[in-house]
Amino acid sequence: MNAIFVNGFVAALIAGMVTGVGGLLVFLKKRYYKAEINLLLNVAAGVMLSASFFSLLMPAMENIIGKGENLHIDALKYATSMGLGVLLVGVLNVVLPHEHNGTGHHGPYFDIKKAWLFIIAITLHKIPEGLAIGIAFGAEEMVNPMSLLVGIALHNIPEGLTIAISLIGAGYSKIKASFTSLLIGFVQPLGAVIGLLLTGIDFNIVPYGMALAGGTMLFVVINEILPETYGQKENTKSVWAVFSGFILMTYITILFH
Repeated sequence: MNAIFVNGFVAALIAGMVTGVGGLLVFLKKRYYKAEINLLLNVAAGVMLSASFFSLLMPAMENIIGKGENLHIDALKYATSMGLGVLLVGVLNVVLPHEHNGTGHHGPYFDIKKAWLFIIAITLHKIPEGLAIGIAFGAEEMVNPMSLLVGIALHNIPEGLTIAISLIGAGYSKIKASFTSLLIGFVQPLGAVIGLLLTGIDFNIVPYGMALAGGTMLFVVINEILPETYGQKENTKSVWAVFSGFILMTYITILFH
């Protein structure tokens, strides 16, 4: 087993375990309110958007556009790869049953069935995120995967907290809820294995895999995270939180570049 595969798998495993760190945050406060969770998730959304663009989509574009004889065909290949990533997660959302937390309530408003359907939705995020980590480590010659790894790990903290809060609201103890957050994080390395295998087949497809992974992450942010956190009374805070996360992750990306 080569070093790239091991490094990518271990990195995804560490990022996934950070989900459990988020779950442990339930021990710090008796109750987390909607506005607090939304603020954290919006910052995470900004982080993910920046990681998608600067660690996946832009490097993929630089390595695809202009490499062939026809600019229009290169652009079509790039856009198609990104679109396939969006379509992939979109199909998973349709095929696998899950529920969005449309009410924005956290705590006693969840029954056990609704809590687990919501957690399935978050678990779905872990697959494309792991895929992105695997592809990034397989493309080390084109991009530094560490900035993407840091971005996804930061994003996993509020997700782990949200999982734990949902389960506590459904009657789980804090210990069981936080431990479940940790277990959910182990889905991420599975996605990384897929990404690492894809890049190992043919190095020439790596840029297209990066564009695909970037598309999956864009779908997760735009379709799954942002609609859950925007409220009529909190739009201004949500916007500033997203921009804060985006700027923070951009700074981190530059440091790792």
